[in-house]
Amino acid sequence: MIEEFGATEAGECVGLVRLSAGGLNASILSWGAVIQDLRLAGHAPPLVLGHDRLEDYVPNRRYFGALVGRHANRIRRGVFAIDGETHAIEPVRAEANGLHGGSLGYAHRNWTIEAHGGDFVTLSLADPDGWMGFPGMVSARCTYALQGNGTLSMRIEATADRPTLCNLAQHSYFNLDDGGSGEALDHVLRIDAESYLPTDADLIPTGEIRQVRGTEFDFTNPRPIRRAGADGQVRYDENFCLAPRRRTLSRAAVARGARSGVEMEVWTTEPGVQLYAGHYIAPGVAGLDGRSYGPFSGFCLEAQNWPDSPNHPDFPQAILRPGDTYRQETQYRFRLT
Repeated sequence: MIEEFGATEAGECVGLVRLSAGGLNASILSWGAVIQDLRLAGHAPPLVLGHDRLEDYVPNRRYFGALVGRHANRIRRGVFAIDGETHAIEPVRAEANGLHGGSLGYAHRNWTIEAHGGDFVTLSLADPDGWMGFPGMVSARCTYALQGNGTLSMRIEATADRPTLCNLAQHSYFNLDDGGSGEALDHVLRIDAESYLPTDADLIPTGEIRQVRGTEFDFTNPRPIRRAGADGQVRYDENFCLAPRRRTLSRAAVARGARSGVEMEVWTTEPGVQLYAGHYIAPGVAGLDGRSYGPFSGFCLEAQNWPDSPNHPDFPQAILRPGDTYRQETQYRFRLT
């Protein structure tokens, strides 16, 4: 059953599909292919940050639960070249750099609900040639499914009619303790990466691939996200390098609530995962069940290709060509210990 979550200013109906299986309950929106709510049996608070009203999602500048693209993360100055042809994409707000596909990227579009059942929903989006400055038409399809044993799976496929970029990422914020009423900085986190990408003041990778050992980015052994730096809490918003290319489904990270006993494993085919600790969340953001979110209320583990890859030939590349199919699988595996 598709419920009406609201309507856009253009009069488009935004649908909500509720899924239940394997100890999980999920609510998925057609707007931005958003994971609006996610709950685990035996743990009352939501596992993700979200909103109760459509008005708080339009526009979804915090990207709560959204599927972002056509190119997730940042592109320096929004400019890139494919086969010698230069393209410029529209930035988000007044920022000079491309971010998450532009101001009307996939997170800000109403997807079509193609199929759904008690434990899955499939959404699709036709992204036209030239939209936000990206070349070629992309046809994207995303399926969220509850697979049993506390697993939420996301499978994405996309094709294009001319060479373009395609790098999609799920942008949920997680809080495994209290649903976002308090900070998530005391969550214990492990990331299965030996290196990360240092960034400049605009959070654009410098091009260096640096080892995490001995740095504040070392999560190879489980430790709290909370970490004091020169200016207080380290504002994590960097890509961790899982692999040099897309691979078979492999574990990327493990997170555990500080008090709840809820544990989450992230498994993905993607070569990178972006840790964002949520410092840009403004105080007083309206959340699920009347919660009020603030900085660090949730953290993101965004499985994706490496940021600004078109401008770094030695990074894994995100070019999608006609005749090829972009495929991603990412799983979130929850358990109460």
